[in-house]
Amino acid sequence: MYSKIWLSKPHFETDDLDYFKTTMESNWISTVGPNIASFERSIEDVFNKNLKAVALNSGTSAIHLALKMLHIGAGDEVICQTFTFCATVNPILYCGATPIFIESEQETWNMCPVFLEEAIKDRLKINKKPKAIIVVDSYGMPAKWDELLEISNRYEIPIIEDSAEAFGSMYRGRLCGSFGNYSILSFNGNKIITTSSGGALLCKDEQDKERAIYLSTQAKTTSSLYGEVGFNYRMSNVLASLGIEQLKVLNKRIEQRRDNHTKYHSLLSDLKGVELQQENNSYFYSNFWLNCIITNNPEISKSALIDEFTKQHIEVRPLWFPLHLQDYLKGSLYYGDNFSEILFEKGLCLPSSSNLTNEEFNRISDVFNSFKK
Repeated sequence: MYSKIWLSKPHFETDDLDYFKTTMESNWISTVGPNIASFERSIEDVFNKNLKAVALNSGTSAIHLALKMLHIGAGDEVICQTFTFCATVNPILYCGATPIFIESEQETWNMCPVFLEEAIKDRLKINKKPKAIIVVDSYGMPAKWDELLEISNRYEIPIIEDSAEAFGSMYRGRLCGSFGNYSILSFNGNKIITTSSGGALLCKDEQDKERAIYLSTQAKTTSSLYGEVGFNYRMSNVLASLGIEQLKVLNKRIEQRRDNHTKYHSLLSDLKGVELQQENNSYFYSNFWLNCIITNNPEISKSALIDEFTKQHIEVRPLWFPLHLQDYLKGSLYYGDNFSEILFEKGLCLPSSSNLTNEEFNRISDVFNSFKK
């Protein structure tokens, strides 16, 4: 029987595990230790030291801290992309605030600038100016940052950039994670580099970094005193050791994922009605964390593909189910044209691990080729 092909599995080198073992033996295994600051500096180096990084236990925690840094609370409204994972919106609810959902545009599948501005104008009519905008670089594809930033600046509403899936992606040569007033990265086990679980908050200056660290360590002021409600969000020293080594191969991992995309492009080019997500033009440079398709061919339906891949022990996944249609979020304000429903109805994520072997890709090819007959 074939072994299972996973959607996006961790990819470790021997050096990663050696350094991890050394850290374990040092006994610096909790949220204090030299690797945490070292990992943060390494992230900052990726961004040419233009940003400050705070290593945390998840990307979700990073979004929550970004909202707290912007003083989001009960009664506030926060604009959020509807086509994304629930971890993008849940921190809004943690704060007692209300999400307003915006549809994606059809070229990048990220927040539509037209619907964003429509929502802002609509809320301003009743003096309910949104306090923040959360934009996602979905599946590694950069959003339309020129247009989104122009709207953000004109209405003076800060952006939180959710780059959980887009570490290393670029828009017009500028790295994703550098566009928001605050931005977040994820190092979950399925991401392009991983610390098993983990994330980072990216800030503009040292003062913000210091406050974020303070909030992430229970708002502790001295050994016995706490200044306010804080959180247990700091990354551990032992996981930071993985991050230090993983960052050394970030560019290699991007190259490997982009190579997967090239292979899929060749494989699917003659499969009628099946479209692989592409970079719209030279402004967009995706890490292709996941390769995604839309099928408009009734003979190659999403359900038929899922059934066949499952039989062959190959993991595939539907695209995101729109957040504004989730049971616990029904009734939320939504601005759009239902494009995300089409994405969910017709879309699939394909195996995209950076260590996907030729043999595994041949098994994936066999499934698609069976629909060409």
